[in-house]
Amino acid sequence: MLVFVIAFVSLGSFAATVGGIKTGAEQTGKYLPMLQGKRIAIVANQTSVIGNTLLVDSLKSLGLNIVKIFGPEHGFRGTASAGAVVADSLDAKTGIPEISLYGKKHKPSKQDLANVDLVIFDIQDVGARFYTYIDLLGTVMEACAENRKELLILDRPNPNGSCIDGPILDMKLKSGMDRFPLPITHGMTIGELALMYNGEGWLANKVKCKIMVIPIANYSHNMEYVLPVAPSPNLNTQQSILLYPSLCLFEGTMISQGRGTHFPFTVLGNPDLKGKYSFSFTPVSIKGMSETPLFQNQVCYGIDLRKHNNTELRKSGKINIAWLIELYNAYPHKEKFFDSKQSRQIGNFDKLAGVPFLRQQIIAGKSEKVIRESWEPGLSEFKKIRNKYLYYK
Repeated sequence: MLVFVIAFVSLGSFAATVGGIKTGAEQTGKYLPMLQGKRIAIVANQTSVIGNTLLVDSLKSLGLNIVKIFGPEHGFRGTASAGAVVADSLDAKTGIPEISLYGKKHKPSKQDLANVDLVIFDIQDVGARFYTYIDLLGTVMEACAENRKELLILDRPNPNGSCIDGPILDMKLKSGMDRFPLPITHGMTIGELALMYNGEGWLANKVKCKIMVIPIANYSHNMEYVLPVAPSPNLNTQQSILLYPSLCLFEGTMISQGRGTHFPFTVLGNPDLKGKYSFSFTPVSIKGMSETPLFQNQVCYGIDLRKHNNTELRKSGKINIAWLIELYNAYPHKEKFFDSKQSRQIGNFDKLAGVPFLRQQIIAGKSEKVIRESWEPGLSEFKKIRNKYLYYK
């Protein structure tokens, strides 16, 4: 048996504790006994908290033997800019070696795991296929499987857990950012995705990772969950986290999503839209967030979504593609709209969308209804697969 799930509390106990979601990490009584006497490696970042304290700091204070930390994009303590290479180092606070998985390598090596008995994975995800941490989960699972190491996953809520939408990734477009056949928003937690990767044979060479999951208590996918810690420098508000699955597609266009402001992923604009929109913002270099943003020091005109009703967006279970259609139609140089080389942005639009036809449909003037219909039957088939791996039904 390759999967062990630490079971939910009984119905009576559950009723007594209603009133707050408890992440896997917070339920220390369920996993501390299995850590005793083990040499532990932790895959974590600034979101890996118990209360106000980082998981690494908490476990070290309890005398557990943490031999190394694997740090993702932005680094273990979350201080590196988006896309910046992170080097190996010693954690300044604890002195524990930190191995970067967002630098020269993206996967723990055999040597990295040689003195490790158990790996803990505890990182907050935001529920979008192109957010880097679900790919990191896959590479860590592969490394553990190949080196016969156990993986303990401390599960956390998906703030976009009620949204399952978008085209399924065309595997011809898979990349280091998107390599699993998921829709843009999958509506799953890290723990559930790990079960899916194993169960569907999606890991490299179809390896199976021995995983243990500490599920979230008092949680279901349709619950609103406000993240206690920003998951990355440019997702610094709850508004940006809920808008991210819809607005990240613009990283493959000539439209700024507000990188270079203190409210990224809540605004959209371009200097050439002057006269078509009254709202404006000016991207500037901000250390630790966006140091060379698109349209730096230029006034951009467009849409302000900082007061958008995200309750309705969340309840709809859909991403918003109307903004994409609107801004394409408004942009005067349509031949450049999807030109990532011109925009110097992070993403290629087709890779972000996961398919080539979304770009083609927008250029052809297809309606939102027609576009959504083209996501079937793939989206419905994914939902059936998804149901097999849900803890929180």
